[in-house]
Amino acid sequence: MKKLPLLTLSLLWLASIASSFAVQSNVPTPESVLGYQIGADFKLASYEDSIGYFRQLDAASDRLQLVEIGRTSFNRPWYIALISSPENLANIERYREISQKLAHPQGLTDEEARQLAREGKAIVHIDGGLHASEVAPTQHTMELAYGLVAGVDNPEIQAILENVIVLLWPSINPDGQTLVADWYEPNVGTPYETSSMPWHYQKYVGHDNNRDAYTLNMIESRVIERTWRHWEPQIRYIPHQSPPFPSRIFLPPYADPIANRVHPLMSRTINTLGMLIAQALEERGQVGAAHMEEFDVWYPGYVDHLPNLQNAVTFFTETALFEYATPRFYTLRDIPEHRRDLRPESLYSSPWPGGWWRLRDAVEYILTSSHATLGFAAKYKERVLYNRYQAGQDTIRRYTSDPPYAYFLPQQQRDPVAPVELLRRLAFNGIRVHQLQSSVNIEGNTYPPGTWVIPMNQEFAELARNVLEVQSYPDLRSSEEAPPLQPYDVAGWTLPYQFDVEVIEVTTPLSDDVRGAMKPVEGEVVDWRPFFQQNVDPASRDIDAAPFDSAPGLGFDTDPVAAGIVPPVGELTGSGVALALSPAQNNSFRAINQAWREGGRVQFHEGRYVVSGLSDQVAGELHLRAERTAASGTAVSQPRIGLYRSWRPTEDEGWTRWLLEQYGFEFTSLRNTDFHSRPLGDRFDVIVFADYDTRTILQGFREGSAPPQYAGGIGSRGVRALREFVEAGGTLVCLNRSSVFAIQ
Repeated sequence: MKKLPLLTLSLLWLASIASSFAVQSNVPTPESVLGYQIGADFKLASYEDSIGYFRQLDAASDRLQLVEIGRTSFNRPWYIALISSPENLANIERYREISQKLAHPQGLTDEEARQLAREGKAIVHIDGGLHASEVAPTQHTMELAYGLVAGVDNPEIQAILENVIVLLWPSINPDGQTLVADWYEPNVGTPYETSSMPWHYQKYVGHDNNRDAYTLNMIESRVIERTWRHWEPQIRYIPHQSPPFPSRIFLPPYADPIANRVHPLMSRTINTLGMLIAQALEERGQVGAAHMEEFDVWYPGYVDHLPNLQNAVTFFTETALFEYATPRFYTLRDIPEHRRDLRPESLYSSPWPGGWWRLRDAVEYILTSSHATLGFAAKYKERVLYNRYQAGQDTIRRYTSDPPYAYFLPQQQRDPVAPVELLRRLAFNGIRVHQLQSSVNIEGNTYPPGTWVIPMNQEFAELARNVLEVQSYPDLRSSEEAPPLQPYDVAGWTLPYQFDVEVIEVTTPLSDDVRGAMKPVEGEVVDWRPFFQQNVDPASRDIDAAPFDSAPGLGFDTDPVAAGIVPPVGELTGSGVALALSPAQNNSFRAINQAWREGGRVQFHEGRYVVSGLSDQVAGELHLRAERTAASGTAVSQPRIGLYRSWRPTEDEGWTRWLLEQYGFEFTSLRNTDFHSRPLGDRFDVIVFADYDTRTILQGFREGSAPPQYAGGIGSRGVRALREFVEAGGTLVCLNRSSVFAIQ
């Protein structure tokens, strides 16, 4: 197949809206605002550039409303654009209400749901991509918005505007979009034009912003989930850029295994959309679509997969990328040998023959994908809405008659805050939680008042079961003699194990007496709009309504169920000048670090920390079980901590840095040159290496592959400094792969 020239593809897209230009001449094009075409070589729009353009669209059209939804880790204002017909936007609260009712179908009959599906509008989430170094998605949202706003006389676009409300996120990682643009722009035309950015594109966890779906530790994850709970979009499309080479775009169906708790309607719709997008690409001469390669959807930690367990069709694509906005020419020799014959395959029907690949190509592919998704939602609007209802209703009916019927979580745990940490995250993800008001007996066990209960006859029950049960990864092999295929990502995640919480699965139907003792949990909701309107850091503990929780700032208390899940009141017994705290309670370390900051003393005695200088109020705020004591023990000094931070960033360093911050540990980030100055022992008692491989620690970025100030590692000189540090009594903590470095 002859590949259509890039200009032809651009004209095909623009031609679909050309008939409306006379009517919509007041709507600015992206090029007229940015000064260059979206996807132009060597050009990247920052988040501020994008929002500047969306503001102009908002001012020029009654088909788009820009809405602030929160703040990012770097306290950037964060927006979504609501795009639909003026009539739909005028009645948007009614359509949001319908979306809510169909997502949470208790009390609805099938006929009532069908009527709501006829009346309602499909709500579709499309965004600019989670991973900011995958640059095309953030660029495409501006052109997608322009096409929808300016193209109202085109029948296909008119159908979308009449039947769909688009939740378009200019970027779903605003900090990252600007960080990447600011890194790339000054490097264009230099030897470092395609060099990797030497820091994360999220304040802490970089690529792992797509591994935080059920734990919701990052403020961005909570903003996304809160927005989804508010609108309950039926379809969510999150584009990425990392397909198996040489394909130009990876589309569903996914590789096996897929999650075993997702309603089949979600999987079937995702597969339909994948094939529909592939068809649309072929019709436009955009070759190289592949399916069922590499990417599975077994793990629910993905932000772009977990909503399937909430009965919302959620999928990702992976479009080809070279580096940033730099083009590259590929010859046939660049293509893997087994595909150089360009033989069509069932799931790779139009092999890509090579040639130029530009950012504009990727933008065009993602525009086609987004338009095909919106066209599907418009054409099958009633079915999309009703299927959300049906999947939820099927789940309720299943767990009304089949086990497990509930999960019980006693308040008495090794760490009384741990079950609260777990439950608040589930609640924020839409799981309803009850609490016993009186003792009940079930399956031979007696559960006292205060025990939390997750009843399974609820629409998002499959999410609860998926994260609470023990996983059994399937034994997948290419043949009986072959070794097992390696998982693409995480194979197991059982949250009771990770949180060290006793969770009891109940396989006996709940009696009327048990249900009568259960009361839905509900607390006082914190409205976070005043905070981001006042430009307050959303991740600050100063505005945290729940200081006992490890996730700081705004979030969980904005949900009524999560806000009502609180630990038992802190227990304080005994007498004496010091508090004895168990290390089994995570918040003990918050208290210890607070004592050090305030000049208190810490000792270790018979398995507990004995802390002086703390008020009883601290035990109450942190919900600690503590004992006043006059005992004394071995003195524990506040450690001077250094955390190694390579210029080749790793997510584990960011998570470690975040964890130290949340529990109040004072530490210093160590760069390569810090190992080459005065002795480490003069400055540090403990040095921590997160999960780095040996080569990264020693060599970092290869000389010439990054600007000189970011090249190299600690080198042999740093190794000698570390050896001297340890031999002089310093403590070296190595996590995961960095342990191999220490051993070698």
